[in-house]
Amino acid sequence: MKSVAVIGASLAGLYAARALRSQGFDGRLVIVGEEPHRPYDRPPLSKDFLTGATAEQDGADEDRPALADAEELAGLDAVWLLGTRATGLDTGGRAVLLDDGRSLVTDGVVIATGATPRRLPGPSPTGTHTLRTLDDARALRADLARGPAEVVVIGAGFIGAEVASSCAALGHRVTVIEAAPLPLVPQLGDEMAGVCAALHGDHGVRLLTGTGVARLHGTGPDGRVTGVELTDGRLLPASVVVVGIGVRPRTDWLADSGLPLADGVLCDAGCVTALPRIVAVGDAARVAGVRAEHWTSATEQPALAVRNLLAGRTVATQQAVPYFWSDQYGVRIQFAGRRLPDDTPEILEGSPDDRSFLARYTRGERTTAVLALNRPRPFLRLRRALGRAAQPASS
Repeated sequence: MKSVAVIGASLAGLYAARALRSQGFDGRLVIVGEEPHRPYDRPPLSKDFLTGATAEQDGADEDRPALADAEELAGLDAVWLLGTRATGLDTGGRAVLLDDGRSLVTDGVVIATGATPRRLPGPSPTGTHTLRTLDDARALRADLARGPAEVVVIGAGFIGAEVASSCAALGHRVTVIEAAPLPLVPQLGDEMAGVCAALHGDHGVRLLTGTGVARLHGTGPDGRVTGVELTDGRLLPASVVVVGIGVRPRTDWLADSGLPLADGVLCDAGCVTALPRIVAVGDAARVAGVRAEHWTSATEQPALAVRNLLAGRTVATQQAVPYFWSDQYGVRIQFAGRRLPDDTPEILEGSPDDRSFLARYTRGERTTAVLALNRPRPFLRLRRALGRAAQPASS
């Protein structure tokens, strides 16, 4: 294999490039990124970057979320095509079609195009934001710097909750709207989701559940948002709106490629697709039936995918234990494992009332998942035990 193209220049794409070089690939490496920025870390965008905890000094706010410094990026010896969007994949000619009209012919392809935010139907008045990219975060931060705002966050998932936390820390009045009876129920179950939902009220943020958004209102010469109309008829005042209702995998450009797609690029347990010399990683990949939209998946999958790409077939698979974390209102929430609806949560130490505890979920005698609020060390111990139990026994 003389050339590999990595399509996607964020976390998963960078880790794929690192893995290619560390695993001995010395051919031509091309990295295509739709954004004009070199790879950066997304988790800080809803937290420190938004609040200004990473102070802006000589462009330092641009550098702080960086995933690699200039020396490491140069060491990858890659051709960077930034500000360039992939528009198609010609699998017959093994060429990636680009939005500037060029065709990038390559021996192997790593798909790492990530995901894009879901949007509300209808018009989006000025002052309405999603948060996925560095430019999104810049625009939201600038809007919040205009002065005290009535912020309405639509969606109480991880991004929505983190943005609400940051806005409250900045002194804005914040309301969070969640269509479900409780946020994070699919991940945590009713009891533990209720504990996490209480964090909003602890910090003066109003949480409205069991209702959706009918439409956004805007007035004035710039059509700035003035309110959020709910499906139950209420009208909430708003000068800034953040829409955090989930993401969808960025796979539209693959529609005519012949690759099987179903809420992501379908891959086996080694991140290998149905077509030769094409692998997929990160938010765009559905690996062995699971698409995991978390930082750890984007960092762990590339080494496996690259190994199989260079071998030309699936020579390795991995049974990873799902893991995510979220920082909200000064509390770190950590979860690992595979919880089913009938699993039973049990507090092992600490107290939910203190917003600091370690819990496990059990199915019969077996631990299936662990949850912690501000208990990182004991959580890590149990997470490692889950990981060991998930791996097949050696013969």
